[in-house]
Amino acid sequence: MALRCVPVLFCRPQKPLLEIPNSGSSRGRIVLDLRCSKLKCLALGASTQRGFVLVGDEKHGAKTSHTGKIDEDGSTVSSAVHKDSNLLPKPLSINDLSPFPDNGSNVRIAYQGNPGAYGEEAALKAYPNCETVPCDQFEAAFNAVELWLVDKAVLPIENSVGGSIHRNYDLLLRHRLHIVREVQLVVHHCLLALPGVTMPEVKRVFSHPQALAQCEMALTNLGINRVNADDSAGAALMVATRGKRDMGAIASARAAALYGLDILVEQIQDEDDNVTRYLVLAREPIIPGTDRFYKTSIVFTLEEGPGMLFKALAVFSLRGISLSKIESRPQKGRPLRVVDGSNRGSAMYFDYLFFIDFDASMAEPRAQNALEHLQEYAGFLRVLGSYPTDIVL
Repeated sequence: MALRCVPVLFCRPQKPLLEIPNSGSSRGRIVLDLRCSKLKCLALGASTQRGFVLVGDEKHGAKTSHTGKIDEDGSTVSSAVHKDSNLLPKPLSINDLSPFPDNGSNVRIAYQGNPGAYGEEAALKAYPNCETVPCDQFEAAFNAVELWLVDKAVLPIENSVGGSIHRNYDLLLRHRLHIVREVQLVVHHCLLALPGVTMPEVKRVFSHPQALAQCEMALTNLGINRVNADDSAGAALMVATRGKRDMGAIASARAAALYGLDILVEQIQDEDDNVTRYLVLAREPIIPGTDRFYKTSIVFTLEEGPGMLFKALAVFSLRGISLSKIESRPQKGRPLRVVDGSNRGSAMYFDYLFFIDFDASMAEPRAQNALEHLQEYAGFLRVLGSYPTDIVL
């Protein structure tokens, strides 16, 4: 084999998908640009930087053109590129951009916790044939996607009993991943213990704080002490490895099967309708459509002035768009806003970030118009994703 210099064509988009332009005083229409509006093409030929590929040995003295010239239609006339075109990256197809690629085959999905965690269950329900990758912390799951170690990550964002998971809202803002799907998983907590252990023997139970909060009344009635753990499946693993008969865990039935534990109480949660919302995150956004129910998530800050939050929410009501979620978080870096008082000096109050989910696709003109209108009141605005929603029983 020999190394041969071959011109390689790279196309780089000038701006990302779902970008909302900062138009300043001259505000333009928000358009969901599903194509690369401008491509900067670089032909890496002999006069610039060279790309190298392995090719078969050639006879000495043979002449081959390596000009890398590009025709007006974008095709190259280099015989070497034509000969070795099968070695170049293949263009993405519509299936590559779909949130449902072959039911998750050949897709690696990161989740927080140990095997048997509810996050893994949500990933497997959404992508039955995926490969799940456990991470010790949510931050590690984000980093795994950004470093191309996995394709996607599953992140719990809200529970119908325990409420919002604020830490994960902060991670959504800190990282540049995109929401590509939502999974609503019905959670069935179980009280697990070593084989042969009876209920009176269990004196303390381990689990994730959210899981313990969702079973608070039941555990109080049983008189069992609660101990926090990093995740529910990790608590089940700890009970199995330590071998102490006074220890129990709140986890899933799947965790019991994985770690060889008995189920003492099924569905021990306080509320039967216990649902957790999971977000599926990826490096690139999907192409939203109008063929099914879509939800869009945004985050923004507001300029100073009376009634600004009312005006911001009215841009959706005026266009018949329902809001399914609103969450506020103090803005880190500048948590306090100073306002001049009329006669009593200055007043200070928190400066907030607002996270909103609304029931519309970014492919709809009404959603684009609503965000264009919102820019009049927002100091900062970012689209986190426009994505389909699935309920998994």
